[in-house]
Amino acid sequence: MVTIRLTRVGSKKRPFFRIVVVEGRTARDGSVVESVGLYDPRRKPQEFFQLDRERFGYWVSKGAKASSTLKTLVARNPAPAGAEGTAAAEAAAPAAS
Repeated sequence: MVTIRLTRVGSKKRPFFRIVVVEGRTARDGSVVESVGLYDPRRKPQEFFQLDRERFGYWVSKGAKASSTLKTLVARNPAPAGAEGTAAAEAAAPAAS
C-alpha cells in the first residue's frame, strides 16, 4: 500500500520535514517514490507549509493513504483562494472566450 507521510531531514533539535509518497512498509527515512511538499514546524504553518496539491490529489486518487499527522496539516492549511482547481478554470476559460 502506498502512503503519504513526513520524513525528517533536519538536523539535531532543528526538525524539518519533506512530505513524501512511499511504499507502506518502507522505513521513515527509506526510499521515496515522490516528494510532494515541505513542512517546517519551527515556523508558523501558514508561513512554511508547501504542498503540491495536484500531485497530492493524484496519489490519493490512486489509493494512497495520508498519515494522520499529514491529514491534520492539510486540514489546518487550506489551499489559497484560486489555487485549487486552476487546471479546470484554465480549461474552461478558452471555451468561454
